[in-house]
Amino acid sequence: MNMTRIAIAGGMLLALSPLAANAHVFPQKQEPGAGATVETPARVVVTFDGPLEPAFSTLTVTDASGKQVNTAKSAVDAQQPRVESVALPALPAGKYTVHWVAVASDGHRTHGDYSFNVK
Repeated sequence: MNMTRIAIAGGMLLALSPLAANAHVFPQKQEPGAGATVETPARVVVTFDGPLEPAFSTLTVTDASGKQVNTAKSAVDAQQPRVESVALPALPAGKYTVHWVAVASDGHRTHGDYSFNVK
């Protein structure tokens, strides 16, 4: 009887494992886009493939020297919980890096970065 319970528990774990793999969220669209060269943008907007936990998800933007350029705090859109944005000041020409931390609504955390250029 214990072997049956173990087999059932193992089967349940295997059945749930694809859900665990899908629990992390990743960027699907960035504005400005990765590698893009643009006029100074008013904000950075990143759309993820799943809903975010607003209290723990962040976007920051740094210049080529690593100094943070955004003074505003990033925010997850209350109407679109997959979208996070941060306002930017007028940026001089140069390379900028967006650093993102995305916490899925179930608590799984991912992070990364990408760069864009201002003409």
